[in-house]
Amino acid sequence: MPKLACCEIYCYQYPLVRPLETVLGRVESRPSLIVRLEDEEGAVGYGEIWCNFPPAGAAYRSNLASDLAAMVLQNLDSDTPSNAFGTIRKKINHLALQAGEPGPADQISAGFDNALHDLASRRKGIPLAEFIGGALRPLPAYASGIGPPDGIDLVASAYANGFTAFKLRIGFGIQEDLALIDETRQLIGDEGVLLVDANQKWTVKEAIEMAGNLAARNVGWLEEPIAADRPANEWRRVADSTSIPIAAGENLRNLDIFNSAIGTGYLGVIQPDVCKWGGTSECLIVAKNVLAAGLRYCPHYLGGGIGLAASAHLLSAAGGDGLLEVDVNENPLREIFAGPLLPLRDGMVIIPDAPGLGYIPDLDGAGEFKVFHREVRIEHD
Repeated sequence: MPKLACCEIYCYQYPLVRPLETVLGRVESRPSLIVRLEDEEGAVGYGEIWCNFPPAGAAYRSNLASDLAAMVLQNLDSDTPSNAFGTIRKKINHLALQAGEPGPADQISAGFDNALHDLASRRKGIPLAEFIGGALRPLPAYASGIGPPDGIDLVASAYANGFTAFKLRIGFGIQEDLALIDETRQLIGDEGVLLVDANQKWTVKEAIEMAGNLAARNVGWLEEPIAADRPANEWRRVADSTSIPIAAGENLRNLDIFNSAIGTGYLGVIQPDVCKWGGTSECLIVAKNVLAAGLRYCPHYLGGGIGLAASAHLLSAAGGDGLLEVDVNENPLREIFAGPLLPLRDGMVIIPDAPGLGYIPDLDGAGEFKVFHREVRIEHD
């Protein structure tokens, strides 16, 4: 087995002409934090590290990932990386505990795991979806990231570009939320799929009230109506108040928590994020457990194109009737780094059948937005 020789960390930042308004705060730029691995024979693999929040988080994670790379990748089995996330995360657990920062530790471990899976599948000469035990297939997608102030314009643009499913960011106020929902339904018709995401905004009482307002509006799911860390009985109260499926998962971490959420039954849709926790290794386990329980697996993703490609391969391999999340806000770091995945074809995402992710990401194509690059050599015992 060839050994890892080099790890490169790239960070890109695209400044938005018009900032995004979210319940988590204003987004004034879009980051993408990329891992590039190369082995001693020249094979390469690419991964992405979640870094959306806070605004300075991308720079911090860039430095942290670079500082940790030599240690976490030393002596790692890059040929069969099915346990890579757990191995890497264990190596930096003391750091995460001491710093009180499990999030960055999870995200960096996930990014390295994703890059290792891409590298290993390229070595085998097969697509990532096949490497992890599945098959390539066209994927239905939904347009995501849609909210004030340009929500209905984004819906119209996505609709014109072939999307038939749309997720709206809500939580800005009942009247404002319902106005966007109703405008969207009018534009996409009764056949269009309409989903909503509150980004953990509400109390249980507020969530139940809003679920009542949504009941007659043919909503496909209500995502993160309350905070991810609220106890199961509160999630159960919201779920029991409505027939609308409740969705969550991007802010859950570790298999025990996911299995508990699956087992309690208050979620109908479960959404792990391959760049935020677990990487390809553990998100695949979650996906299989979700489907075995008769629930719906829909990977969460909102970032650059490499994470989107990894999410597509995971969904393709796992099976089920889940939708692929595609952010439709202005972001060249998505289009440039997603290669041939975008735009949609006949309303579907078509994954290229070349090895690994199916293409080599054009890191130079976004060179004007590059804010960080460091190369780290990997030494082995």
